[in-house]
Amino acid sequence: MNIPHTPIRGLRRSGMLAVALAATAALLTPASAHAAPACDATPSAPPVQVAHIPDWVESIAVDKQGRMFATAYFTGRVYRIDAPGSTPVALTPNVGANGGIVIREDGQLLVGTGNDVGHSLTGDVFPTSKLLQIDPESGKVTTYASGLGGIDGVALAPDGTVYTTTVGGHHIGRVTPDGRVDPAWAQVAQPNGIAVSPDGGQVYVIQTTVAPGLYRIPVNDPAHPQRWISTSLSDALALPDGLTLDSQGRPLIATHTAGQIWRAQGGTLCAVQSGMYLSTQITYGHGDHGFSAGKLYRSGVDGKIYEVPAGAEPAAG
Repeated sequence: MNIPHTPIRGLRRSGMLAVALAATAALLTPASAHAAPACDATPSAPPVQVAHIPDWVESIAVDKQGRMFATAYFTGRVYRIDAPGSTPVALTPNVGANGGIVIREDGQLLVGTGNDVGHSLTGDVFPTSKLLQIDPESGKVTTYASGLGGIDGVALAPDGTVYTTTVGGHHIGRVTPDGRVDPAWAQVAQPNGIAVSPDGGQVYVIQTTVAPGLYRIPVNDPAHPQRWISTSLSDALALPDGLTLDSQGRPLIATHTAGQIWRAQGGTLCAVQSGMYLSTQITYGHGDHGFSAGKLYRSGVDGKIYEVPAGAEPAAG
């Protein structure tokens, strides 16, 4: 989800928008609580805060070593958090890293830029945003690809292909492993969160507004996106945002005003967790320590990162 961003005025307007979103969330709570039923009737432990970054956290990802990396919307930095409870360390200065983040097989980070109103609204016509490659140890920044619309969501396919979204437009971008950039590979209105199926054959995209819904785009037929699951009328203003997949390949979706983490199963949406407003992204951990495998983590506008036990994989320690 993107918001206006300039060094001073952008902070003021962004702060006002955050307040407005929070107020909207409060107003919508009674309706949205019934829109997506709970996925599991069995009570689970409540979310636990495991880190805090003094910024709007736009996206999070965990590497094989169990370290979490986060993009900070206002300051454009990338943070590294070595384990739950550790102090976040700014890996980079302001490099415009205000979009999605993914981690390649070699451990290098790929981060989206241009996730602001200006680039989002013009990105379909003037695709000038970049994917940055960032070394997780040194923080060295290089340009991995350019010529994309304002980058909000970023997803990595098993073969190394990267897909991006521009929430203020329609275009889904693609960057192949050999560096070919297609800023308009597919089209979905107001695309935000994005993920790729484990076999690489489908790209999942969440439409944030005007009629929120979950799309599947066949990789071999990108001209024909399929609207897979539509939200209920009471969730027209839910503002779904980040998207990830669990070990079964089921999409999980963070929401702003619905205050829920949705999971797609059986052709419908259910709520893994409720009461977490202004969420931006969810992701699973990796490895046997730190932000470990099978555990679900949530980031938000408030800069707080939580472990969400209700979304954990059955085998999570």
